[in-house]
Amino acid sequence: MIRTGSVVVILAISIGLALIMLISLFAVNDRIDSVRGSVGTTITVSPAGIRGFQGGGELLTQADSDKISSLDHVTAVEQSFQKMLTTDTDTSLKSGIDPGSFGKQNNSSGNGSSGAGNRDVPPAGGMPGGASGGQQMTMPVMATGVAQNASLQSLGVDKLDITSGDGLAAATEDNVALVGSTLASKNNLQPGSTFTLFNTQIKVIGIFDSGNQFSNGSLLMPINSLRKLATSEGQINSLVVTADSSANVQIATDEIKDAMGSKVDVTSQLDSTKQALSSLEGVKSIARYSLAGSLVSASAILFLIMLMIVRERRQEIGVLKAIGASNIKIMKQFITESLTFTLLGALVGVVLGVVFSNPVLNMLVSSSSSQSSQAAQGPFAGGPPPGARGPGGPGSVVSASQSALENLNAVINYQLLLYGLVATILIAVIGSSIPAWSISKIRPAEAMRGE
Repeated sequence: MIRTGSVVVILAISIGLALIMLISLFAVNDRIDSVRGSVGTTITVSPAGIRGFQGGGELLTQADSDKISSLDHVTAVEQSFQKMLTTDTDTSLKSGIDPGSFGKQNNSSGNGSSGAGNRDVPPAGGMPGGASGGQQMTMPVMATGVAQNASLQSLGVDKLDITSGDGLAAATEDNVALVGSTLASKNNLQPGSTFTLFNTQIKVIGIFDSGNQFSNGSLLMPINSLRKLATSEGQINSLVVTADSSANVQIATDEIKDAMGSKVDVTSQLDSTKQALSSLEGVKSIARYSLAGSLVSASAILFLIMLMIVRERRQEIGVLKAIGASNIKIMKQFITESLTFTLLGALVGVVLGVVFSNPVLNMLVSSSSSQSSQAAQGPFAGGPPPGARGPGGPGSVVSASQSALENLNAVINYQLLLYGLVATILIAVIGSSIPAWSISKIRPAEAMRGE
C-alpha cells in the first residue's frame, strides 16, 4: 500500500504538471491568435526629434499629409494638433490635474514640458501657471485638435464615452470643445457652458470620460479652430495613417519612411504587437518544454516502477506461462495494473491542475506583464511612443502588448481533458509494456527456478 500510494502521488505530480503546462499552452495559443487578429491598420507619424513638448524639430505641414495620403497602401490620413495651455494667460480654465511631486519636479526651474517657441514656455526660473519659488504651481491644460469626431477612436483611446452633450461634428470650424470629465468638474463646466481660450469664448458641447486621469484633464477641439486661435495655421503635431489592410501595415510603414526620410518618426501597432508576441512565445516555449519534461518524467517513473514489479513477480509469470498463458495475456495484466496506477494518479493530477493552473500561468507571465504595461502608447493609454507629440501624443496607437498578457486565464475544457486522457493512457502503456514484454518471453522453467 505504501508503494502504491507513493507511485500514485509521484504520478499525480507529474501528470498535474503536464496538465498545467498543457492548459497554459492552450491559453497562450489562444491569446497569440487574438493578438495577431487584433493588429490594427493604423500608423502614427510624428515630427522627428520631438517627444511630448520636449526635443527639437519642425512640425508637419499639409504638404506632408498630402504626400503620405498619396502612397499606395494608405487609405486615410487624420491630422491632429496639440497645444499646452498656460492656465493664467492662455485660458480661463483651471487644470484638473494635481501636479504632485512628479509634476513639480519636471516643471521647475524653467524646465517645463513646453518646447522653445511655444506660447506656454515659462519664464526662466519660473513654473507653469506663473509659480516660482514658494508659490503654488499649477499644471497646464492639454488641448488637442482633431479633424472629426470619428477620429477620436484613432487617438490611442482605449475607452472614450461622451457622458453628456454631443461629440464634435465632422470638419467643423466652430469654437467648440469636448471637455474631459476631470477638467469639467474642476471648472464647473457642462454642455452649454463657456470658457475663454486665447481671449475667445469657447462653448462646451460635450463631456467625455476615458477612464484615464490624464486624458480626463484635457479637452478636444476642431483642429482648424485650435490652430487658428493658437496662430499655428497649417501645423500638424501628429498624423494617424490608416493602411488598406493589417497585412500591409509594415509595407505602408516602410513606404512612409522612404517618402519622408528622417523628417518623421514612424510607429505602428506592429511594434508593440511584436513585443507582445515575443513575450507570449517565451511563455509558450517554457510551457512546451515543461510539458515534454513532465510527460517524459511520468513515463520514466512508471517504467522503473513497473520494471521493479515485473521482476519481483518472475515466479508468478512462470506459473502463468506453465499453465498456458500467452505473452499477450501477461502483458495485458501488467498494462491493466499500470493503467490503474496512472488513472489514479491522473485523477489526483487533474485536481492539482485545476487548483494550480492559474497561479503557475500568472507566475510565468508576471515579468512579461510588467514590461508590457510600460509599452502603452497614446494620450489615453498613459505614455508616448518614441517621437510622439505631447504627453502621450495624440493619434498614437494603443499598444497591443498592453493587454496581451492581462487577464490571461487558464481554462479547462473537454478538449484539454481528452488530450490529458490520451496522454495518460500512452504513459501507462509505454511505461508498462516494455518491461512486461521483456519478462514475458522468459521460459517457465527459468522463471520458477528460484522456487
